[in-house]
Amino acid sequence: MRSGLLLCMRTVLHAHEKESSHMNDCTTVTTSDIELERQAYRKKQSIRSVLTSIASSLIFVGLVAFGLSNSPGWPRVQESFFSAEYFAQAWPQVLDGLMLNLRVLVVAVIGVAVLGGALALIRITTSAVMFPLRVVARFYTTVMRGIPMLVVLYLIGFGIPGLGLFGRVDPAILGTVAVVMSYSAYIAEVLRAGFQDVHPSQRASARSLGLTSGQTMRLVIIPQALRKIAPALMNDFISMQKDVGLISTLGAVDAVRAAQIAVAKTYNFTPYVVASILFILLSVPFILLNDWYTAKLRSRERTGGLV
Repeated sequence: MRSGLLLCMRTVLHAHEKESSHMNDCTTVTTSDIELERQAYRKKQSIRSVLTSIASSLIFVGLVAFGLSNSPGWPRVQESFFSAEYFAQAWPQVLDGLMLNLRVLVVAVIGVAVLGGALALIRITTSAVMFPLRVVARFYTTVMRGIPMLVVLYLIGFGIPGLGLFGRVDPAILGTVAVVMSYSAYIAEVLRAGFQDVHPSQRASARSLGLTSGQTMRLVIIPQALRKIAPALMNDFISMQKDVGLISTLGAVDAVRAAQIAVAKTYNFTPYVVASILFILLSVPFILLNDWYTAKLRSRERTGGLV
């Protein structure tokens, strides 16, 4: 009896193996000649597009260079803005000033994240106890988004020292406070929009699983919202990188102020070009990262993936 059962099991396993091998043979896909032709055509078109882009770019650059070099005032502009001698002289001073911009940027990013996040959470809360804070947060974001950044710098940079409460305050600190106050309003609205854009069913599902309101916000709402608003946040960060250069209006010796001092000594505007190049080098990596992440999100949306 037992031997018959073993024989039956072996027969079934052998039949299953034969069926599996047959299915594997059937599922082997061979690329047709038509598909190979299509792939070759697409590759050829891609190469042609790349070559055309390179050629058109070279032609455009050549035309611009030809137009500038043949302009009547180009020799004066070249001497005033693109002098190699003054470039080498201004580079160390402007680079040293850029270090101050970086320190201000790091502190400002942390301050904006904390203040902007707090404002966004206050704006979306529905608790009756938080009503006064919601009114204050809404008033703050509305007013600060309506005041130009330069005016905020003047109000903070000259208003706070005028109170005489803190003695002499470093202009870089005042500039950092102004940047935080201005950009926190924009970041708060971006975060609020992201939080509210998460479908209500996500919150309801989390609460039905036993999560508290705080856990739902921390584990469900915030992670989904941040993925959606990441490109907007990165754009604001790139804009903040440039606006930290405005602290020079308060007397802080940053990259822009160092360039101004060099220009005042030499009456040559090449130091401004040096400052521009340094800010471009600082911003380009984040711009490329933002473009890459935005394209990745768009691709995932087209393929039906979760954002």
